[in-house]
Amino acid sequence: MSAITTQAAIIWPAGYLPGTTDNYVSNEVIIAGLSAAQVWPLLNDTRAWPGYYGNASEIRFHDGSGPLLSAGARFRFTTFGFAVEAEVTEYLPPQPGQAARIAWHGWVEGDAAQRLDVHHAWLFEDLEGGRVRILTQETQNGQPARELAATLPNPMLNAHQEWITGLARAAAEATALR
Repeated sequence: MSAITTQAAIIWPAGYLPGTTDNYVSNEVIIAGLSAAQVWPLLNDTRAWPGYYGNASEIRFHDGSGPLLSAGARFRFTTFGFAVEAEVTEYLPPQPGQAARIAWHGWVEGDAAQRLDVHHAWLFEDLEGGRVRILTQETQNGQPARELAATLPNPMLNAHQEWITGLARAAAEATALR
């Protein structure tokens, strides 16, 4: 009998548990030949995002920090046509034996028809055999979230697949250049 392997999971704050929100998507890839430490810098450095993900632009940090994410960092970016305000709520760089994590709470101001609140989380986990697991999940609340969830194909699911695939490709290319 082989050993049982467990994988890390996203940590959900109150009000954002999948299945209780207006919209939820999950995207995951497992890539051989990469590590969490090789993938991390490309998500952590927001200047890299537009190079591998066409749905993120106009990224700026309110306090002059950045372009690297950090615990408590406040930033703004445009995605899906929304100007999203965001604050990093979880930040754990890669460490041996522990999954790396970045999560942010994001919101779009507005009345009941326009207000959007999200929790977007990322997890990078080294797996046996020289593989890395990249997981991103997002939950959303608000009328725009209900509209996205009802749209088929789901634009958030497809765009996040572009993001995660682009991130993995960019990490593989950066690793090959070393």
